[in-house]
Amino acid sequence: MPSPTARLLELLELLQSRPLVTGEEVSRRLGTDARTVRRDIASLQAIGIPVEGHRGVGGGYTLRPGFRMPPLMLTADEAVAVVLGLAAGRRAGLGDLTAVAEAERKIGRVLPEPLARRVRALQAAVRFTARTEDHGPPATETSLVLAEAVDRRVRAAFGYVTASGEEAMREVSPHGLVVHHGRWYLAAYDHGRAADRTFRVDRVRRPHLLEVPADPPADADVLARVSRSLARVPWGVEVEVVLDLPLEVATRRIPSTLAELRAEGERTVLVLHAESLEWAVQVVAGLGCGVRVRRPEAFRFALRAHAERLARC
Repeated sequence: MPSPTARLLELLELLQSRPLVTGEEVSRRLGTDARTVRRDIASLQAIGIPVEGHRGVGGGYTLRPGFRMPPLMLTADEAVAVVLGLAAGRRAGLGDLTAVAEAERKIGRVLPEPLARRVRALQAAVRFTARTEDHGPPATETSLVLAEAVDRRVRAAFGYVTASGEEAMREVSPHGLVVHHGRWYLAAYDHGRAADRTFRVDRVRRPHLLEVPADPPADADVLARVSRSLARVPWGVEVEVVLDLPLEVATRRIPSTLAELRAEGERTVLVLHAESLEWAVQVVAGLGCGVRVRRPEAFRFALRAHAERLARC
């Protein structure tokens, strides 16, 4: 039989994992009799844990709604999972750096020292090959409000700052949030413009929920919608080429956020918006396949010049 302290901790974990636990379930889980269960419940209540008893058929024990215990213990596997999750989230721009650091410190405080020392060593040793752009996450309250709108399927209103710095009010039906290269995006239907739009969440100001049902999305694949939107961002150059690749192969080689792809017989048409011809040349040349340039003519010459430079190597 576990010690009284260990038994209380296991009872607490059981109460937190279920909305209601019967006395018989507690007895079976802890290997004790009904009298010991009642005594353990009374011990938790004596130290301020709000355990409530419910008599009769279907009765048992519950924690008062809204009550949450702080973390008490983590196994080695759980501690590693949490630490790696925090590290990956920080790299992906999923959380405020100060909040992540404080969470890591709190986890370190509740771990036994031998395990805490090994976890610190893991934090210092682990590296990630994929680096994201360091945009920083949006305001926590902004993300929570938009996520609640998505979850409750209601409309939201907010001020939105455009690239030129002007702010305008938007009323939208939010459909989902996507994080790409450390930047957060909201896929939504913009009622003022009667069209689907993708919003940068860091440009959203003072969001609030409207008690109006959100319009259902025409395209339920939020990730695909945002990817297409990012691929269509109007940069300085638009290139259209035909690749000697079937669409399924081209799709594996080219991220959906980078370019638009469509099948044309056994080949693939690629439309790429780029900051410069030179950058577009590097992308297309790196695909390792035959290319037919449709537009602009300047891209044809840039691609040939690149090939000539490589031929001289």
